[in-house]
Amino acid sequence: MATKATEKSVIVVGIDDSEHSFYALHWALDHFFVPFASNPPFKLVVVRAIFSPPSVVGFPGLGGAAEVLPFVETNFKTIAAEVVEKARETCRNKLVHDVVVEVVEGDARNVLCEAVEKHHASILVVGSHGYGAIKRAVLGSVSDYCAHHAHCSVMIVKRPKIKH
Repeated sequence: MATKATEKSVIVVGIDDSEHSFYALHWALDHFFVPFASNPPFKLVVVRAIFSPPSVVGFPGLGGAAEVLPFVETNFKTIAAEVVEKARETCRNKLVHDVVVEVVEGDARNVLCEAVEKHHASILVVGSHGYGAIKRAVLGSVSDYCAHHAHCSVMIVKRPKIKH
């Protein structure tokens, strides 16, 4: 919700390196920005969460974690930079230039809910990986968590099933 009459409402879009999240970004751009061309009613904030390397390297059974940590951290940052560039390019291709892109270290569920609070977002857009109940129970669902904990409307965008 905008706090001033002249201030635009904020949409936060969560992205990762999956096709699902980029489908959600395209969807949000096509529905909330492109139709309004030069004056969209929203401000766009794209957020990419990255794991903290020490939390990943600290898994049991990974001996020599201290030696691996710099490589893992570099790899995470490289992937994050590629994802951010792809998101910026996607926005440019849709002629959306007023976009803030953030890379935040932490669990995606918490990072996205915190971004909603930080930017006073009206809408959070996330993609759905389409996991079944068992995978969702084991891996956890970012979209499900955000739907229950984000203090704004949450739009979960599903990619259409591919017909064979």
